[in-house]
Amino acid sequence: MSEEDEQQELDPGQPHPADVIAALNAENVELKDKLLRALAETENTRRRAERERADASLYAVTRFARDMLTIADNFARALAHLPPDVREAADPQVKAVIEGVEATDRQLLATLANHGVKQIETADGKFDPNRHQAIAEVPGEGRPAGSIVNVVQTGYLIGERLLRPAMVTVARKESGQTSQSGDGSPPGGTVDTKA
Repeated sequence: MSEEDEQQELDPGQPHPADVIAALNAENVELKDKLLRALAETENTRRRAERERADASLYAVTRFARDMLTIADNFARALAHLPPDVREAADPQVKAVIEGVEATDRQLLATLANHGVKQIETADGKFDPNRHQAIAEVPGEGRPAGSIVNVVQTGYLIGERLLRPAMVTVARKESGQTSQSGDGSPPGGTVDTKA
């Protein structure tokens, strides 16, 4: 039987088998695409939930850590107000109390560090408005204008987020000192209004 005979034997109301196969193949491709998209969306949802769970775990202690920083500040202030000569002249019992306060301060900072809370570094002397809060401009004593002169209160990060900015004093531009912008104006003192 020839192909023409086969075609004639087919019911004229029925679609041609090649058309049916082509339609099924197209539907198969469409279903595979939908399946792949659904799997990708499921994987993205799983990753997002995992990331949110990790963030919630890391940042859950934020309020508590912020409250604990006040205690750490008080320990630091207490120890800073004890001159070394007074400490050396103190009775052994008073020295033991001072050592206990120092040990408690170290333990508190270590515990905060174990929970992702770390101090903001200011050793490089560069002012970063995202991490530092300038509370005053003071004579720079040879430092470039805008650099950190003194840390008044230590700042902290929790994870990569700012928990509390470091309060710092910055060097002001002294007479005869050139600005860092090179045009004679103070850093940040000019604004480009043409942009």
